[in-house]
Amino acid sequence: MRETILDILEEICEDSVVRRELDLDLFAADLMDSLGFAELLVSIEDQLGIVIAPSEVEREDVSTPNKILALVESRS
Repeated sequence: MRETILDILEEICEDSVVRRELDLDLFAADLMDSLGFAELLVSIEDQLGIVIAPSEVEREDVSTPNKILALVESRS
């Protein structure tokens, strides 16, 4: 599951840095915006069957690859 999530992030952010710097703030680094965040949630649902509603999380809860991994793993 971890690799799938990182694959999704790499595709959305269009940068492999998300695999190397797991504590990088994706929003501050301009690698993700609100549209990318929505795309992330849709991709997680499509590929992993895990539903996370945008209203269930704050931006700070998903600002880094590590936080995204922890959130998805906690829902599986």
